[in-house]
Amino acid sequence: MKVTFLGATKTVTGSNFLIEGAGKKFLVDCGMYQGAAEDEFENEQPFSFNVDDIDFMLLTHAHIDHSGRIPKLYNEGYRNPIYATKATCDLCSIMLPDSGHIQEMEVEWKNRKRVRKGQDPLPPLYTAEDAGKSLEIFKPVQYDEIIEITPNIQARFNDAGHMLGSSIIEIWVTENGKTEKIVFTGDLGNNDIPLLSPPTMIESADYLVMESTYGNRLHLRNDDKAKIFLDVVYETLEKGGTVVIPSFAVGRTQEILYELNRIKEEKHDEEFYKKYKRLMSVPVYVDSPLAISATEVFKDNMNLFNEETQEIINAGDNPLEFSGLKFTKTADESKALNESQESSIIISASGMCEVGRIKHHLKHHLWEPNSTILFVGYQAPGTLGRRLVDGEKKVKIFGEEIAVNARIEYIEGYSGHADQEWLMNFVYSFISKPKHIFLVHGEPEGQVVLGKKIEQEAQIPVTIPDFGESYELNEKLEMIGKVKDTARDKFLRLEVLERMNTLKEELEDMSTIVKEEYLDKNAADSDVIRIKERLKELENQIVKIVENKES
Repeated sequence: MKVTFLGATKTVTGSNFLIEGAGKKFLVDCGMYQGAAEDEFENEQPFSFNVDDIDFMLLTHAHIDHSGRIPKLYNEGYRNPIYATKATCDLCSIMLPDSGHIQEMEVEWKNRKRVRKGQDPLPPLYTAEDAGKSLEIFKPVQYDEIIEITPNIQARFNDAGHMLGSSIIEIWVTENGKTEKIVFTGDLGNNDIPLLSPPTMIESADYLVMESTYGNRLHLRNDDKAKIFLDVVYETLEKGGTVVIPSFAVGRTQEILYELNRIKEEKHDEEFYKKYKRLMSVPVYVDSPLAISATEVFKDNMNLFNEETQEIINAGDNPLEFSGLKFTKTADESKALNESQESSIIISASGMCEVGRIKHHLKHHLWEPNSTILFVGYQAPGTLGRRLVDGEKKVKIFGEEIAVNARIEYIEGYSGHADQEWLMNFVYSFISKPKHIFLVHGEPEGQVVLGKKIEQEAQIPVTIPDFGESYELNEKLEMIGKVKDTARDKFLRLEVLERMNTLKEELEDMSTIVKEEYLDKNAADSDVIRIKERLKELENQIVKIVENKES
């Protein structure tokens, strides 16, 4: 058996793995890159495999960084089965067309700029219609059922506790009379996620491909995060501000709704009730058409919820509904939220603030010192959300520079990913432990910390693969080749050209400023001398680049 790592390598998006064994080639996940520009550039590039050679695909869950390039795969001729849980199929039926719509909107914006420059327009990565067509090849499966894909390849989907329908996939491959088992965790859930059951513990594996998003972090526990959430919201509302929660439309939104509903059932002191009463006195808007549809999918799959939640449902209390909850369906309703003067809570996608209605809400509230932007999910490097969490004081939204005066808060405990403790618990849970672990879907520093901890405490060797590395899964576990990442090389060259054009424009602007402000007759000689010396420094730097010398 051979595995090639074609995504989520030393980064947290773009999950895509190619497995070869028992005479077949198949994929686990086909996700989209999100975040940094060089990562997103990968989405447009050709696949690193021949699409016609792929016999089937296994999908861990519906999040776009795991499923988002399936319509592209379909457009390039793939028609073989995609196996996923029923809930994952249901969610993909709304998430993939929504992603296609976003691709269309994004490329329309880019093409307006290209046309102004006299360049040819670009096609979208795929359209909403393309995404809809790709759904015909999805094959729903049940949790805990071993399915025979071929006589020599079997698979089982287990609850990963990360989002509705998310799966840890066990795969058995028989070659030359010998059966070996590889396990893909997909994204492992935080052990105390509202609504969902904890991740399934797997008894045995020969090889484990495991996510490592929070490999060097520990989360807050439920009681702490609920208190922080209530305090942040109360303090903002008392100042007359608005709480804006950038939330992934599928998963976090439903969990936040559940938490808001659950808080009222807890017995706390008088101070708690005062804060809770204030929270429930304002409207809570879920401003995402996708979140509305996703909430309906959650209602249709309530059999997957944890025991506590099912008991609440059976008692006649829908955990996804409460007084004051309002859904905004149209763009006009969304715009009206930003024209209102009343305090409110706005939950809006996308969770990393890259696309969607959330950008409009940020544009209207980031500059308000009385408002709060409350993050409740992972923020990938390069995204607007990550820059805000990291403390940037000014950001550009729709080409306009916005001052960040609002309070920025991040409650890490709401993450859908297991932290270091639960990643280690998952490793410890194996009765027959893996021969080798591959760490994917994480930032390098976290992966290194987790890898060392696994090797030292669990005594299992760990590899952190680079993009394109292929491994023969045998006793020696040897890397047998590497696919070249041509997309990243190409992006670096394009980025240099783009920076050259930007520098040219900035030099022209600087020339105007210098003429108007420093060469005026009233300018002091000391100012003119100072700008002359700085221009000389800049000239020397340009000469060194042209002569290819080290600066």
